[in-house]
Amino acid sequence: MASRRPDSFDGFGFRGRDDLYGAGYPARSSGAAGDLHHHQWVTTPPDIPGSRNLHPGERTPVFEESEQREPGARWEAPPAAGVPPEQLNRFAGFGIGLVSLFTENVLAHPCIVFRRQCQVDYHARCYHLTPFSAVSVMYAITKAQGLKALWKGMGSTFIVHGIALGAEGIISEFTPLPRELPHSWSWKQLAGHLLLKGLTAVVALPFYCASLIETVQSEIVRDESSSGLLDCIREGLTRLLGVGAPHSRRLLPLGCLLLPVALHAVLRYAIAASTQRAAMWLHQRSRKNRLESSNPLDAYFPELAAAWAGSLVADVVLFPLETALHRLSLQGTRTIIDATDGVLAAGGSGSPLVLPVNTQYDGFSDCLHSIRRKEGAAGFYRGFGALVTQYSLHGALLAAARTLLRVMLLDAKVC
Repeated sequence: MASRRPDSFDGFGFRGRDDLYGAGYPARSSGAAGDLHHHQWVTTPPDIPGSRNLHPGERTPVFEESEQREPGARWEAPPAAGVPPEQLNRFAGFGIGLVSLFTENVLAHPCIVFRRQCQVDYHARCYHLTPFSAVSVMYAITKAQGLKALWKGMGSTFIVHGIALGAEGIISEFTPLPRELPHSWSWKQLAGHLLLKGLTAVVALPFYCASLIETVQSEIVRDESSSGLLDCIREGLTRLLGVGAPHSRRLLPLGCLLLPVALHAVLRYAIAASTQRAAMWLHQRSRKNRLESSNPLDAYFPELAAAWAGSLVADVVLFPLETALHRLSLQGTRTIIDATDGVLAAGGSGSPLVLPVNTQYDGFSDCLHSIRRKEGAAGFYRGFGALVTQYSLHGALLAAARTLLRVMLLDAKVC
């Protein structure tokens, strides 16, 4: 049988018809083995979905990958997808920040309540300068009145924080007072920033006084049916406008408290911020002498620890000023508090005792001199043991959270 193949068929290409690829396209022959690297072809038909119509000179991805690998190298599987380091850092920062916020505003509230009760209870013979006496009386009050006795006024405390933040934002928007200091600040910017802190405390003063009454008033005389979450706002507006139920004549006008409150707010912010910056400077200086740590908690915990130290130093230094402010804010409001003495708090018959607040100070300076003359220097530090308990609890939970999160992060890296 005669072969039907044309004479021009060489086994690699068919050139018996017109050149479909252009006149300049050279013919291929079985002897032109060195020209194969000029033309790479794909054997998959172009009508298959996902295939590529390659033109002369283009290379397939398979060819490129094989060309980039070294000769004789084995193919390695891609690494297993784990938890990204950025996600671990965010989780660590969020976790330890949440623990700090929860401890500072929720778990430490009983210590704040008892500290304020001790500061305004000038009848008490025990000053509670140590945590041991403070914790024992707190336990006696809780046992007699229930857990709510030391958790009262927490909602109003959050409201006061919200009012202060809102007032600070509004004042900074409509005035040139900076809300935050830049990295390279001037003395004018610092003065405006501190003035903003003082004005914020002045705006929140009526509501702070109402919140103070809720935190120190005894649960025995509290009317649960008429009390609500927004009582702090209502009582604050009542005292600001001078309407509502009449108070005692010993009630000081808010004008007498503006300067002491603004001074306390400015000094507390300045001391806390300075201590925090000093602690961070010491941490960064000691970090240079050590190896760089790969623990993501080291990027968040030092800042929280520095903020904790700043608040502690500020509260310790300004404790006498806070005692005087609380007594002046509560004077003339006819508030009845729990007895903070260890013997009287339990009561002889098993029922707790309460005491009225009947101070008669003429002003801020008269309050300071009266406390110094009648109670001594230790009278300014009534309830200091509750402050030590508060910051000890805060610091212990921060350290425990750091240890727990470090173990969890190590387990996540191993997995």
